[in-house]
Amino acid sequence: MKFTDSPVIELPVRNSLLSLQQDNGSMHVGTSVWPCSLVLVRFADRWAPLTQIPIDNNSNPYSHLLDFRGKRAVELGAGCGAAGMGFYLLGLTDIVLTDIAPVMPALKRNLKRNKPVLAKTLKHSILYWNNLDQIKSLNPPFDFVLAADVVYIEETVGPLVSTMEALVSDDGVVLLGYQLRSPEADKLFWEMCEEAFHVDKVAHEDLHPEYAYEETDVYILRKKTKIRVEGS
Repeated sequence: MKFTDSPVIELPVRNSLLSLQQDNGSMHVGTSVWPCSLVLVRFADRWAPLTQIPIDNNSNPYSHLLDFRGKRAVELGAGCGAAGMGFYLLGLTDIVLTDIAPVMPALKRNLKRNKPVLAKTLKHSILYWNNLDQIKSLNPPFDFVLAADVVYIEETVGPLVSTMEALVSDDGVVLLGYQLRSPEADKLFWEMCEEAFHVDKVAHEDLHPEYAYEETDVYILRKKTKIRVEGS
């Protein structure tokens, strides 16, 4: 599958088909469907267990990671909602999609557009990264934080990493769809992530073969254990 600038992007997930309407002429990047969200969903679609029966880890190395039973999730920078809706269809049903206020109309439009597939309107909320009141209102911590194509401006890197830290539980994970957009933002992001998270990169051959773009990767971030200093 090749990513296009078509007004409508279709994303197959299991036995369903999401239809995402984008507005590439908008001044807000969140109103376009970016490749990383598709890659992230299709990676999970490839490996998420189909049943609740435990799967041999030798045949599926991601069966434990992508076991969504009883888990809570939040998506950062949801945009048109591709990742959040995709993971909902994969069983991550307790999920809230977030973005800034100007992007909400595009997100709501796509949630409504896909309601027949989803059978409900997914929870969504305005969130500006590092806004403590908005973060608190989401009722963290979450087992999963989803984010795709969110690193492109150096000034937002600090608030993004802080927000990921605040939202994900100590034993939770951040699932990140990533593509280098800005060398400066990229450098700062990974420097800050190395301080806060253990970072694992998914092998490219483990991505969905039809959605394994050369320039796009999936990362798994887990919180580093904070060492308490005696007397602090």
